[in-house]
Amino acid sequence: MLYCCDLLGRVWHSPIIRLYLLAFFIAPVFLHPQCLDFKPPFKPQDDLQFCAMYRNFGCCDSAKDKELMAKFYKIMDNFDYYGYASCAGYVQDLLCQECSPYAAHLFDAEDPSTPIRTLPGLCPDYCSQFWLKCRSTITLLSDDPQLAEAEPDQDRFCQHLELEDPDYCYPHLLSNEQLTQNLGRVRADPEGCLQLCLEEIANGLRNPLAMVYANDGTHRFFIAEQVGLVWTYLPDRSKLEKPFLNITKAVLTSPWEGDERGFLGMTFHPNYKYNRKLYVYYSVEIGFDERIRISEFRVSPSDMNVVDHGSERIILEVDEPASNHNGGMVMFADDGYLYIFTGDGGMAGDPFGKYGNSQNKSALLGKVLRIDVDDNDRGPLYRIPSDNPFVHERGARPEVYAYGVRNMWRCSVDRGDPLTKEGKGRIFCGDVGQNKFEEIDIIEKGRNYGWRAKEGFSCYDKKLCTNSSLDDVLPIYAYPHKMGKSVTGGYVYRGCEYPNLNGMYIFGDFMSGRMMTLQENKNTGQWDYHEICMGMGLTCAFPGLINNYYQYIISFAEDEAGELYFMSTGVPSATSPTGVVYKLVDPSRRAPPRQCHYDPLPVRVKSKLIKFKPKERVELPTKQPNLSPQEEPVRSHPTESAVSESDKDWLQELMDILKEQEAAAVTTTLPPTTTTTTTTTKPPRNTRRKNRRKKGKHRLENGSASAAVPQNGVVRLAGDEQGRDDRGRVEIFANGEWGTVCDDLWNTKNAAVVCRQLGFRFALKASKHSEFGEGKSLRILLDDVQCEGTEESLLGCQHTGVGMHNCAHYEDAGVICGNSDYVDA
Repeated sequence: MLYCCDLLGRVWHSPIIRLYLLAFFIAPVFLHPQCLDFKPPFKPQDDLQFCAMYRNFGCCDSAKDKELMAKFYKIMDNFDYYGYASCAGYVQDLLCQECSPYAAHLFDAEDPSTPIRTLPGLCPDYCSQFWLKCRSTITLLSDDPQLAEAEPDQDRFCQHLELEDPDYCYPHLLSNEQLTQNLGRVRADPEGCLQLCLEEIANGLRNPLAMVYANDGTHRFFIAEQVGLVWTYLPDRSKLEKPFLNITKAVLTSPWEGDERGFLGMTFHPNYKYNRKLYVYYSVEIGFDERIRISEFRVSPSDMNVVDHGSERIILEVDEPASNHNGGMVMFADDGYLYIFTGDGGMAGDPFGKYGNSQNKSALLGKVLRIDVDDNDRGPLYRIPSDNPFVHERGARPEVYAYGVRNMWRCSVDRGDPLTKEGKGRIFCGDVGQNKFEEIDIIEKGRNYGWRAKEGFSCYDKKLCTNSSLDDVLPIYAYPHKMGKSVTGGYVYRGCEYPNLNGMYIFGDFMSGRMMTLQENKNTGQWDYHEICMGMGLTCAFPGLINNYYQYIISFAEDEAGELYFMSTGVPSATSPTGVVYKLVDPSRRAPPRQCHYDPLPVRVKSKLIKFKPKERVELPTKQPNLSPQEEPVRSHPTESAVSESDKDWLQELMDILKEQEAAAVTTTLPPTTTTTTTTTKPPRNTRRKNRRKKGKHRLENGSASAAVPQNGVVRLAGDEQGRDDRGRVEIFANGEWGTVCDDLWNTKNAAVVCRQLGFRFALKASKHSEFGEGKSLRILLDDVQCEGTEESLLGCQHTGVGMHNCAHYEDAGVICGNSDYVDA
């Protein structure tokens, strides 16, 4: 996995490499505003009186503006009227460049490890005029002994103030349209893809699928893993060694990739500060039945960072007829009621009953439920809000708030515009589609969201779809499966730190790794779509920022202050510790200093603290420059002999990497013990792995070629570059030909059928995204395969029909089989 910005940061300390990198980035100019504190510029809260040219956008607040004004008058007190008239403008210009949006470039401070200039970089013509008219101010403006030494010689002085990147010299940068156009707005690439960056918050997690806060002023955040563990993190990102909650023995899940059962949701009571209550949503097995359970817990009275596990009270249980479509969201809305989002019961097409669970208001599955859990210490565990829409409808469950949902995965409540509160209280949800569309909905009381009659904007069950009584509400946005196959709902950004993002609903797709945003158009009432890409080139070249993430986007989150995060993993298994939490960052503009300041309440800690360490970065290209560690920053261009031939080769390798990333979206891979995928920008339409295995020779079950015509349903594995017979692309013989299987709905149960056919005891992995190469020489024969795991062949499982599919070869499915329950990499 290549972290481009981290790569730049690690080599930037070398002046020789830095010059080569700058030379690479000179044409064309890359917009990268940055202040002297190595952060993006901002719009000052109060008007600037001295450096007024930067009152709308820059790097100074009113306090800094007053400081520079005081310095100006202290300098100008040394001059008579003539000197004041001649030099005041120059002195003001030079001092105020600390307020420029490009201050870090002007003062050569992009790298925190190098000394900052005391005067900004000047263009040669301007520098000559300044030296001729006002050289007497130089020693008053700067105490740099090198400048003082160069001051008598105009050429030497101006050469000293030259920038390695002439695009940023003052004052020519003011007239450079590439640098001034759209300054302060979110940067977008030519296709309109918004360029954002990330900050790593936590790592080493096993399918982190919820991150919540207690809203008690401590600004702690709690991250839940699918296995049933919840961890406490402090505002400094350190983790408590003792888990906040551990119900792993009760939670039903498995190591299968894509298993939808497990610990699925968590929320704190709005009055948690006083009643210490929280609510969790998880899968359980009771006898031979699988259920979803909503439970109430209290935090221990003796330790604010540990749940009293004996305090559990089961609020609600619902039988699950299948192992998928378990829903999983539980949250409180602005009305103070608890909202529970259930799936339709699983399998495909909601096949339960005449109209399915989702359209049946007497069933709790496929619904948005709303209950009142206040004052429940005595009496019923929950009550029905009096204004629930179906309280008086015969046969309907009174808990139902909305219906016709398939499997809503991640919902959120809009905090509303920070100033006007517009949008406050709206509930946004991502509803996972069947086989064509994913959708985003705004939940309203009593409404029907269409499933199974409709999928997105299109009909799914034509008979139900044409029923005049359907009266369904359409999604605000739907996208086809060529863009992604499993939506992960997000949040409307209402945080303080990044004003440009205000009002954007940011969400993603679990399968494709695509990050997206919707923003309401006040004029048309429609929602405008933009894709989010990770910033390329120098866009994310700020300390601590990265520009890529693991592909499988599991969930989104807000912290107590309203900043936005998401969780993703490299291996979508409940037991794989590849989960990471990222914070979204807008590198183009931040809030003014101190505007977003808060003081967290103290946390009494009884557990050992584990300090946060960012993930290991990928090593630099194999050959590194032979540079002396004692080298000082160089202000002028090196001679040709300063770089060895071997260093040039290494630099060329680095340039090739940077050019490749700037030219196109790239999917890279991380090579630890398990194969993982990271996404650097919007995922390519063909999401194959960069280092995927080459095609190998086809192998039958017994490892030898056979001249006999195979039986229908026989499978073989192909494509493992090392020729191992326990893994490969799945190829099936059906209707007289060999073909491949699409990875839509591909899971470990499907893989178990294949592995058992081949004589193995276990299916260790259901691989996707043509991990073992693309079988382009064959037709795709099976799609949307759904097995119970006991079938004799894939043909005995549910599927769309032999030869019928809605996919491409980059989605060819594979397996890793074994006779022990671990993967031998």
